[in-house]
Amino acid sequence: MSGQFEAVFGPLQDSGVRGDVWENPSLLAAKGYLELSQRFSGASFANGLYRLHNSQSGPKALAWISEAYSNFPGTLVPFGFDWLGRQFALDSARVERGEQLVMMLEPGTGLALRIPTSFDEFHNQELIEFPDAALASEFFNEWLKRSTAPLSFDECAGYKVPLFLGGQDNVDNLELSNLDVYWSLSAQLISATRSLAPGAVIGGVEN
Repeated sequence: MSGQFEAVFGPLQDSGVRGDVWENPSLLAAKGYLELSQRFSGASFANGLYRLHNSQSGPKALAWISEAYSNFPGTLVPFGFDWLGRQFALDSARVERGEQLVMMLEPGTGLALRIPTSFDEFHNQELIEFPDAALASEFFNEWLKRSTAPLSFDECAGYKVPLFLGGQDNVDNLELSNLDVYWSLSAQLISATRSLAPGAVIGGVEN
C-alpha cells in the first residue's frame, strides 16, 4: 500500500514532468508498485530529493545501469532515483518472502549497495523513517543552500570528480548536471575502471 509514502511525500510533490506507468514485468510483480506508480509515475518530490520513473525515464536508466553494472546481468530494474542521480532498483537475484529486494546504484562511487527491503517497505518504511540514510537528505539540504531549487526531473547534483577517481564527498565537488549526460559518462567510467587494481592511474577518458 502507498499510505505512508503518500501521506508524507504526497504534499511535497513538485510540479513538472509526469508520464505513463513503466509496465516492466519485474516491477509489476512487486507489491505496491502498480498502485504507487498509478498515483506518482514520473513525479518528483521535495525539490527533486526523490523521483519515481515513468515509461520514458525507466528504460533509459535500465540501459545506464546495465552498462555500468554488467556484473549483475539482467537482474536489476530501476524504479526511482534521487537528487544525486543514484538509482534504486529491484534485484531479482535477491528475494525474500516472495518479494525482490532493493539495490542502490551510485554513479558517484561506482558502488552497488544492497538495501534489505522490498519495494513496498522501501517506500513506506525506509524513506519515511530513515530519509537521510536512504536519500542523503541532510547533504541535500546543505547543497540547496548553494543552488537553485528545485531540480528538474532530468537533472541531478553530479560529482565533478567521481569519488572512485579521488573526488571529495562535499558540496564543493557537486554541480548541476543533466541526468542523461551524467549517467552516460559515469557508466563508461565505472565499466572501464571496474577491473583496475587499487591505485591504478587513469590517463584519460574518451567519448
